[in-house]
Amino acid sequence: MLGGSVLWFRHGLRLHDNPSLHSALADRSQPFFPIFIFDGETAGTKVVGYNRMRYLLEALDDLDNQFRKYGGRLIMLKGKPNIVFRRLWEEFGIRKLSFEQDCEPVWRERDDSVKTACREIGVSCHEHVSHTLWEPDSVIRANGGIPPLTYQMFLHTVATIGDPPRPVDDVQLSGVKFGSLPLCFYEEFTVFDKAPKPEDLGVFLENEDIRMIRWVGGETAALKQMQQRLSVEHETFCRGSYLPTHGNPDLLGPPISLSPALRFGCLSVRRFYWSVQDLFRQVHQGSLSSTHFITGQLIWREYFYTMSVNNPNYGQMAGNPICLDIPWKTPEGDELQRWIDGRTGFPFVDAAMRQLRTEGWLHHAVRNTVASFLTRGTLWLSWEHGLNHFLKYLLDADW
Repeated sequence: MLGGSVLWFRHGLRLHDNPSLHSALADRSQPFFPIFIFDGETAGTKVVGYNRMRYLLEALDDLDNQFRKYGGRLIMLKGKPNIVFRRLWEEFGIRKLSFEQDCEPVWRERDDSVKTACREIGVSCHEHVSHTLWEPDSVIRANGGIPPLTYQMFLHTVATIGDPPRPVDDVQLSGVKFGSLPLCFYEEFTVFDKAPKPEDLGVFLENEDIRMIRWVGGETAALKQMQQRLSVEHETFCRGSYLPTHGNPDLLGPPISLSPALRFGCLSVRRFYWSVQDLFRQVHQGSLSSTHFITGQLIWREYFYTMSVNNPNYGQMAGNPICLDIPWKTPEGDELQRWIDGRTGFPFVDAAMRQLRTEGWLHHAVRNTVASFLTRGTLWLSWEHGLNHFLKYLLDADW
C-alpha cells in the first residue's frame, strides 16, 4: 500500500485556477494520479459529433503534454469511475480523491456513486467549485432556498453575496511524485498511452468538407485566445465602449468567443471574468463602475446553471416545473431531417446548419435564428429536437 492522491478530470481540463489540483497536491509525499475516465458521459461525451470529440481529446492531449514535462502523464482509460477508484485503492491504498464540481443534475448519479464508493473504502472526497463563478447552491440559499427564476432576481441575489472568488494561484509541478498504473490495469481496462483519436472511440467524420474555422482544444490554445480577446476588449474600453462585437463588429473576421474553452474548462471562467474586470478598471482608472454588463454573457451562463442545478428535468419539457408546456407539432415527413441537414430551402438557415455540422460553431445571432426557425418561427417543432442536435455538434453546448 503506497497511498496516493487522485485528481479526477471531467470538465476543468486545465492546470491554472484549479483548486482541485491544489487539494490533490497538498501532501507531496504521496504519489499523484491525474486521471480522465472515458465513461460514456464525462465532459458531455454521451451525445457527441466529430468536432466536439476532437476538441475534448485535444484538451486531454494538451494536459498530458504538460504533465510529461515534469515526468508524469495524464492517465486516460475507459471504465466506470467508481470501479476505477476502488481498484486504485486496492492497488495503491489511495487516500484522497479531488475533483471539480459538475453542478448540473445530469451528473449527480455518477458523482454520488463515486462518493458512496469512497466512503465504503475510506477515501476522502474533495469537491471544489471552479466551473462557475459562484457556487450555485450558495446562490439558491441566498435566494431563500429556491433558484432565482428571473435574470434580474439573479443579479440581485449575487449582489448580496458579493464578488465571485478570484482565481487560485498556479501550482508548481516540479518535484511532484507521479504515480503510474500497474500491468493489471492494462488487462482490466482499456488504457491509452496517449490521447486517442475520435476514430478510436467510434466517432467518425460524417463528411469531408473543408473546415473554414479550425477550433483547437486545450489550455495552451485557450490562454492564447484569451490574451487575443483581451486585446480586443482593451481597444474597445479605450474607445469608451463596452461590447466590442456591437460597437465595431468584424463580420468577416475569425470568431473571438471563448465559450468552447469555458465549456470544457480549458479556460477558467474566473480567470476570464477577473481579467476583463481588472482591464476595465485599469483603462478607466477607477472612474467608472465595472458592473455586470461588462461580463454579461458570463453572468447569463451562471443564471442558467443555477436554475438547472436541482432540476433533473431541466433539459426536457415533461416534468420540468419552470418550462412552459407547449403543444408542439409532431414532425411531418422529413421536415426535421431537412432542418438538421440544411435543406429547408431558406438559404440563411441552411448555410448555418451546414456550418454547424462542419465547424461545430455558430454565431450567437445565428443560433437564435435556426432555433427560432425550428420552434416558434416556422416549423413549430419542439426545442428538444434542437437540443439533441446542438449537444452533438455544437462545441460549447451544455445545459
